[in-house]
Amino acid sequence: MNVFWFLPTHGDSRYLGTSRGARTVDGDYLRQVAVAADTLGYDGVLLPTGRSCEDAWIVASSLIQATRQLKFLVAIRPGLSTPGLAVRMASTFDRLSGGRLLINVVTGGDQGELEADGLFADHATRYEISDEFFRIWRAAMAGEGGDKGFDFEGRHLSVKGARTLYPPLQKPYPPLYFGGSSEAAHELAAEQMDVYLTWGEPPAAVAEKLADIRARAAKHGRTVRFGIRLHVIVRETNEEAWRAADELISHLDDEVIAKAQAAFAKMDSVGQRRMAALHGGRRDKLEVSPNLWAGVGLVRGGAGTALVGDPETVAARMQEYADLGIETFILSGYPHLEESYRFAELVFPLLGKGKQGGEHSLTGPFGEVMASDIVPKTSVPNTGVPKKAA
Repeated sequence: MNVFWFLPTHGDSRYLGTSRGARTVDGDYLRQVAVAADTLGYDGVLLPTGRSCEDAWIVASSLIQATRQLKFLVAIRPGLSTPGLAVRMASTFDRLSGGRLLINVVTGGDQGELEADGLFADHATRYEISDEFFRIWRAAMAGEGGDKGFDFEGRHLSVKGARTLYPPLQKPYPPLYFGGSSEAAHELAAEQMDVYLTWGEPPAAVAEKLADIRARAAKHGRTVRFGIRLHVIVRETNEEAWRAADELISHLDDEVIAKAQAAFAKMDSVGQRRMAALHGGRRDKLEVSPNLWAGVGLVRGGAGTALVGDPETVAARMQEYADLGIETFILSGYPHLEESYRFAELVFPLLGKGKQGGEHSLTGPFGEVMASDIVPKTSVPNTGVPKKAA
């Protein structure tokens, strides 16, 4: 299991829909979250993209020297940059970070946002552009065409002699992660992407999507790996976890929910429509599957569901997704700094990950020394595969 965390470049808070409990998200805070994820043993972090966020490439670049092992999942948005520019940016980042770049392919689902950035293309056209973009990007990264470079003439994009003089450390290129729920998205994932990401839908719906991607990839003689994007609300007991879920939306009023849902309805993203359909904007139907809570999606675009429960329950629900073929879990919680620690402390031991999973410090005691010289007893939970949740 690969477990990633999230850098909240669009803001952070203890409560959704209000400034109460909010905090300033600046370079210092993002560094704190990144360093916490790195030292706790998370495999990487996802950086969001769009006009509601700080620029993902600049933020990620600023954190290379502050981290050691952490990988950065950073977005490329076809149509908003050229393939050649994206190749240079990715190659440079990969080299300077020591091979720690992962690419998040985002076609975009908010027409208003895209038009504000200068991209006037409908859903189908954006996928045509993305298909051509990454044919060029992958070929240039892999060095196709040798010293003469790679030539391509498509319906939307054309290049002559595309190449990079500074190839990435990861061969043939940093892995491509991609999410989308439309037929066009599934076809693009099957033919060109390395990891398909789904938002946190109920396991049966996820299984159906993964089966479709596998079948499509097989027709191209390929295999695709899988990941899932979820929030987490984990506490020592199930009762505490559900109270924390209620508290997260305790200051959220119906007017804000209605405005958010109206904005989501204007988007042409199939995935966003599937997220909204899980709860229909209603507070009384938020547990859409056992321990899968859709409260975040009342006002948050994109990933809108959270796993809620005690450590054993959350680990077991993760295992259910893993049994479907999910290898990478991209998680987050509010506020992101504290919840990165909470999840690592409570769930990592059950997953056999990080320092909380048994990799104790070699330079001193693990825990607080008592009465000057009494070292805490070793007590590491079972790191085997968690049992199925009841």
